[in-house]
Formats: sequence, structure tokens, C-alpha cells
Amino acid sequence: KFENLLAEVGGFGKFQIIMIVLLVIPRVTLPFHFLLNNFIAAIPSHHCDISGLDADGIFGNLSREERLTVSIPKQEDGTPASCHMFSHPQFYLLSNSSSSTDLPLVECQNEWEYDNSTFKSTLATEFDLVCDRIGLNKASATIFFIGVMVGAAFSGWLSDRYGRKPMLMVSYLVTATFGVASAFSQSFIMFAIMRFFTGMGLTGISIITYVLCVEWADIEHRTLAGVLISLDWSTSTMILPGIAYFANDWRTLVLAVTAPLGLAVITWRWIPESARWLIVNGRLDDAHLYLSKCASFNKRENSLKDIKPQSLAAVIVAENKGNRTYSFLDLMRSPKMRKLSILSGTTWFGVAFTYYGISLNISGFGLNLYLTQFIYGAIEMPSKLLAYLCLDKLGRRYSQVGTLVTTGVCIGITILIPKNLWLPRTIVAVLGKGFSEAAFTCLFLYTTEIYPTVLRQNGLGYSSFVGRVGVSLAPLVGLLDEVWLPLPQVLFCTVAIIVGLLALLLPETHNVRLPETIEDIEKTRASQKDHQTAAAHTERCCQDSDQNQKI
Repeated sequence: KFENLLAEVGGFGKFQIIMIVLLVIPRVTLPFHFLLNNFIAAIPSHHCDISGLDADGIFGNLSREERLTVSIPKQEDGTPASCHMFSHPQFYLLSNSSSSTDLPLVECQNEWEYDNSTFKSTLATEFDLVCDRIGLNKASATIFFIGVMVGAAFSGWLSDRYGRKPMLMVSYLVTATFGVASAFSQSFIMFAIMRFFTGMGLTGISIITYVLCVEWADIEHRTLAGVLISLDWSTSTMILPGIAYFANDWRTLVLAVTAPLGLAVITWRWIPESARWLIVNGRLDDAHLYLSKCASFNKRENSLKDIKPQSLAAVIVAENKGNRTYSFLDLMRSPKMRKLSILSGTTWFGVAFTYYGISLNISGFGLNLYLTQFIYGAIEMPSKLLAYLCLDKLGRRYSQVGTLVTTGVCIGITILIPKNLWLPRTIVAVLGKGFSEAAFTCLFLYTTEIYPTVLRQNGLGYSSFVGRVGVSLAPLVGLLDEVWLPLPQVLFCTVAIIVGLLALLLPETHNVRLPETIEDIEKTRASQKDHQTAAAHTERCCQDSDQNQKI
């Protein structure tokens, strides 16, 4: 099997570490763009622009505060109303401001005036996405994640068809091109279209890099490889508020978070193609070349001495090797594959819906925006350690169930804690964020191990597609707080717990070799484990027999 061959050339050595470093370069842009709306779509304090009312000099020598008093009603906290103004200036309020409740109001007539103390400019200030247009501000995140969702479907199918490495370069170029173009958008519609295609490119980077990492790791180090490459997300999440603080103009910020892709394009040439994919698709010479490079870097040059390229054909027995084209339809054709696909997609929906429901609500705790984002990133580091320990000790299935259900419980507790108790509420919310990140870490590795090599990118692309449906809905669910304030949290909590329990129906993949073909899936995992146990037992018997003969 390929696992044995990979162990011979080095299943986790210098070759794999260099590859992970090269893959991290483009991956740092993922959390930058995925969480970008927390900053570029922030809505600063604002009120109606009253400069047009003084065209005839009616305000005379009134101070700015006095002009606001006679022009705009005050909210309960004493700040000017955001979306309404008096139909006519009410000068008598200068002496009696308490009788302004029954005065006639109109919507803002001359755009808005914004507080630029935190952000120089955002989408809201650039395109006036406030008041009756606030829904468009939320929709900007949804449009981006719909692009991510569509990209997951296309990149999964194309990388299974044409290879991991070529499609990775395509993803680089698409993301960089439309990412830069979005920074120069002259209208909200243009920005939304550019962000849609940026999302399409980013999802290719996300799933292709992860699959490459796992496909080059042996059974023993698969968990470590999967967790290591996911650390870039947590690190970048902590770096993002620092970049946003210094680049507080939304156009500059978009360019800054897209910049790492320039280096990624340069270093792409040194990233290896998946040897598994090459063998399955009959490209044995190329597979032998990359395996030789792996052996050389890992100082195992003699491991391939007696193995010729053509002999690799026996390593993976694939149906119609090199001739058959696989598609998403193959995920649903056979019974066990169909069950896996449905359960995997459901789990992705629950994890993504919950994770982004928490991550895109960093302004909901009354803390500094930059500080909250940093804390959310910092909690992910111990979450990765927790995920690694759980995956290694409890296995994939129980780790997935435990982290997702605990996330739901934490969200449920925050609903019950009064808002004035901000400290315990924030602590529980941050714990929920940590467990949701652990659930995502488990999910990427789990999904990659479930699907066979011939369908791995298709399977991960399909699962990511369903997950991005949840991501696209998460920002819009936040609007339901106008119906009932805790309703968004109730939905996130319910989905997390129900989907977490459904994950119990998934098979365990811990210490099981990666399936290569659909036929491997249709065989029970138990039989694979039985074969491994029998092989180990036979080996022990042979050793005992040799010992007896020597005696």
C-alpha cells in the first residue's frame, strides 16, 4: 500500500516540513479575508449631516453641539439619533431640551456624518450603508461567502481532475486579481462582485493546501500535520487586528491582506504534487520523481533503489486507473459513500454556521474591536492543542462530537447570563469560540481522511460547499435580533448541539490508512482493522516460529 511506501521514504521529515512552510504563505490570507468584514464593514457612530440646513446662515453663531440639539433628536443614551432628524430646526430646545419627544421627524435628507476616530473609512462610510441600507452592509459578507461556497464546488472537482498543484496556482491568481480589484471598487455593486470572485479563489487555496499536507503525511503523523498547518489560521487571526489598526482605511486594508499572495506565486514552483493523485491517475514517472525528492530530503535515498516507476502501479489499485473521470455524482452513487457524504455535509454546515456566527459578532460584547479580535485569535492556540490531544487520544468521531456540543452549550450559557455581567459573559463566549475552532480543526482532518483519494478533493469541495451555506447564513441570522434579541444565539446553540450528536454516525478514522478508491469505502472499516490485526498477528507468529527453529 502507499502508506508503506510513504513510511519508507519518510512520512514526516524535512520534505514535509518545508512543504508545510510553503503552503502556509498563501494560507495566511485565509483568515485575513474571511474575517475582513469585522473591520471593513464596521459601522461607526453616525448622525444626519446637517450642514445643508445652514445654507441661509440660520444657525448663526451656534456651536456644533447646539446645532445638533436643534436639528437631531437624542437617543436614550444622550447621543444624536442615527437615522432621523427634525423636519425643521427646533431652536426652543436650546432652553428646554426635555420636550423633544413628540416633535415631527424625517429621515436623513443630506447623507450622514460619521465618527472617523476609529476608522478612516469603511464600506458603511464610503457607500452610506446605514439605516435603511444597513442590510447591504451585512450582505457584503454573505456575498463573499457565497463565492467561497461556489468555489468549493469548482476547485474540488477541478483539482481531482487536473491535479492539486495546477489548480492551486489558478486559485492564487484568481484571489490576487479580484482581491486587488475589490480595493479599487467605485460602487458597492462592483465591490460585491469582486468579493464574490475573491471568495471563489480563496476556497481553492483552503482545501487544496490542506489535502496536499495530509496526503503527504503517514498514518502516524497525519494528526500532527493537520493540526500544524491549521496553526496559521490562529496566528493570522491574532495578526489581523494589528494590520487593521494601522491600515484603518478599508481600501488599504484589502490590499494589505491580499499582499502575501505575491510571495505565494513565487514559491509555488517548489510545492510538490500529490504522489497519491499521480499514481491513481497513471502518472507513474511523475509520482516516482516526487517520491525520490521526498526520500532525498528525508535522507532515505536507498528506500527507492529497487522500485521502478512502473512498479508503482501496484501500490494503489484504482478502478480504470488514469481513464475514469470522477465527479460529485460519485459521492452519491454507492450506499456507504452516500451516507458519508450526507453526514459530512451536515457536520460542515453545523461547524461553519456556529463558528462564523461567533466570529462575525466581535462587536457584541462592548469591548474594543481590535482587542476582541485578538482575544478570539489567542484562544484558538490552546484550542489547537486541545484538538490535537483529543484527536490523538479520543479519536476523530468523539473529538468532533465533543467540541461541537460543548460549543453549543457555551452559546446557550451566554444567553442566560445578563448583559450587565459582561466579564463572565465574555469569558464563556471566548471559551465557545475556542471550542468552535477546535471543532473546525477536527473537521478538516476528519473529512480529509473519510474520502478516498480518487474523490478526496470532490468530497472536501462538496462538504465545504455545504459548510459555506451555513457561513453565508450566519451574518443574516444576526438580523433576527430585531424579532427577538436572543434568537440568533438560540439558533447557533441548537444547530451546534443537534449536528454534534449527528456526527456520532460517522465512522472512526483514527490510525486507519487513507482509502484510495470508492471500493475501499464500500468495504467496512472494521474489515480493514481486522486485516491489520491479522497481519500483525501473522508477523508475530512468524517471529516465534523463527525463534523456535533457531532453538
